[in-house]
Amino acid sequence: MRITTPILAIAACLSGAAVVRAEETTPSADNVSYFRDVLPILRGKNCTGCHQPAKRGGEYVMTEFAGLLKGGESGSAAIVPGKPAESYLIELITPRDGKADMPKEAPPLNEAEIATITKWIEQGALDDTPASNRPQYDADHPPIYMAPPVLKSVEYSPDGNLIAVSGYHEVLLHKADGSGLAGRLVGQSERIEAARFSADGKFLAVAGGSPGRFGELQIWDVAERKMKLSVMVGYDTCYGASWSPSGKMVAIGCSDNTVRAFDVESGKQILFSGAHNDWVLGTTFSTNSDHVISVSRDMSMKLVEVATERFIDNITSITPGALKGGLICIDRNPTKDELLCGGSDGQPKIFKMVRTEARKIGDNANLIREFAAMPGRVFGVAYSPDGGRIAAVSSNDGTGQVRVYKADDGAVLWQVDVPEGGMYTVDFSPDGKTVAAGGFDGDVRLYNAADGTPIKRFTPVQVTGQTVAAQ
Repeated sequence: MRITTPILAIAACLSGAAVVRAEETTPSADNVSYFRDVLPILRGKNCTGCHQPAKRGGEYVMTEFAGLLKGGESGSAAIVPGKPAESYLIELITPRDGKADMPKEAPPLNEAEIATITKWIEQGALDDTPASNRPQYDADHPPIYMAPPVLKSVEYSPDGNLIAVSGYHEVLLHKADGSGLAGRLVGQSERIEAARFSADGKFLAVAGGSPGRFGELQIWDVAERKMKLSVMVGYDTCYGASWSPSGKMVAIGCSDNTVRAFDVESGKQILFSGAHNDWVLGTTFSTNSDHVISVSRDMSMKLVEVATERFIDNITSITPGALKGGLICIDRNPTKDELLCGGSDGQPKIFKMVRTEARKIGDNANLIREFAAMPGRVFGVAYSPDGGRIAAVSSNDGTGQVRVYKADDGAVLWQVDVPEGGMYTVDFSPDGKTVAAGGFDGDVRLYNAADGTPIKRFTPVQVTGQTVAAQ
């Protein structure tokens, strides 16, 4: 698999008298580093989730260094370099009778974390963020593209009016016919791995993050173009966001081998499963929202009960050789608990969720159907709205393919080769008449779902180095 990083013009840098650049100050072993020591605490406690440009809790923005020092609506300076006793942030994070004002509705920072922040302020509250990590983006300062981003996610809204397209630091909302940009949802995560609409179309769940730094689950109000919730998760990118049919939960996969689910109102983690042995790349819920199903690079699809967080079953066979490589993507039949997956062996497969036969060593009893192999690895799969067809996309040595099969007998209805690069994501329109796909070259391709006739191809971002406003 070829991996590329979008090339972008850096549009904004932090400024302000209190900012000291990395090349000006290199922390010694005795110094507390903002970037190395303090920022991970703020992310780990979700401080930056509630206090960022897209979600300004108390009008306090902690992701921008100047804003971190300045403070919010209280009017008090959050950080006074060299004077922790005069820094309002220290007052807010210091527990009294076991409780602290911040983080809000969460356990307080521990003594070591508070001591680290206090010592950093005592030492002058210097910013040693590397220059490459300084750019900050928001709705008023969106990314400026010099090349299209690799597309990891395209998703139709339930009403069929929009397509959510993954970008860099943002999700781009396009009119479904490709006629123009309708909105830009700009957040912290530089990588967007999955963007999924809730069943009513009111919200968009986004899984992403910054590799080696943090993972993030975002929930956006689509109509208002505002972030409803941000939850920081671990220290690497998150994948495979999915909504429960009830609309109350969102599940994600993580590179720490875990599956997690969150209450979308409170942001509280309500499920944690460590059953996998490798990165979890895709998730989906059962039809009645009581189970989460996940796929992983460990060559397995697993079933976990939400209420008890209990691992129930390996849906796929775990016999060596039953699967030739990891699983990458998953989708559930819209009307029943049958699960479509794809991965490294290039063969889309459908499995039943609940085992109905006695387990035997080496069996693959839950397998319903294997489809003809595609070239390379399957990176994206999708059921049609009626469950009668499936779409899959693949990547093979720099080329891609889009293919649609009949779900009941596996017949190939059509396929389109894409010589410009691998294809990583696919979705059916809600009326089942159009297939949208995207991948390496950054273009969204729309096909007639009946026969694969190309309808439109468009680049979701402007790549002239100039910003583009939403219509």
